[in-house]
Amino acid sequence: MFSVIKKTKALEAKIDEFLDTILKASMEFREGLKYYLNGDIEEFEKRSRLVDRLESNADNIRREVENRIYLEMLIPEARGDVLALLENSDNVLNAIADTIVEFSIEKPKFPEDLKDQIENLADVSIEAVEEMVATVRSYFKNLTAVRDHLTKVMFYENESDKVGERIKRQVFTREDLHLCNKLQIRTFVVYLQEIADKAEDVGDRVAIYTMKRLV
Repeated sequence: MFSVIKKTKALEAKIDEFLDTILKASMEFREGLKYYLNGDIEEFEKRSRLVDRLESNADNIRREVENRIYLEMLIPEARGDVLALLENSDNVLNAIADTIVEFSIEKPKFPEDLKDQIENLADVSIEAVEEMVATVRSYFKNLTAVRDHLTKVMFYENESDKVGERIKRQVFTREDLHLCNKLQIRTFVVYLQEIADKAEDVGDRVAIYTMKRLV
């Protein structure tokens, strides 16, 4: 990590814990959605509650990291960048948590022949998040790896756009769905796409902050 962070292993560990929590929540989200699409609502709700707890834990960890950075005057030359990076990474987790809550509340119904595509959309969006986490880790630990992970974030975000658009086009050409069903499906497709979009936003920030460190 930054040379000043190396002076406090506690802070380094907390940043890793924060990123680990985002990873865990993203994986639980993906598994929960699979249960949802397979009709196992009970298991889905368990995963939903777990994502909520992880999101809350991540908030607490982020605040602790921010307080340490401010109170201990650590990494002054890049403090603003690090704080913004933590905040925006947390926004990705918030999008994941909000989305699974919306599934729990609205319980959207998807035609059987669309479920695989919905699952695929969730998969590529979460892949974007996982690569985002790897990108952020690289920013702290290995700048030379940032580019590779960032390229993958952009790839998966682009895939989410393609899959989401394909689903929406199929939905709105169908005659066996009411308009209200079509609109609800579109809304949840957008929710899933936005997870990848936010992950890409974090990746873009890392790219900028990395260039600042290399200059």
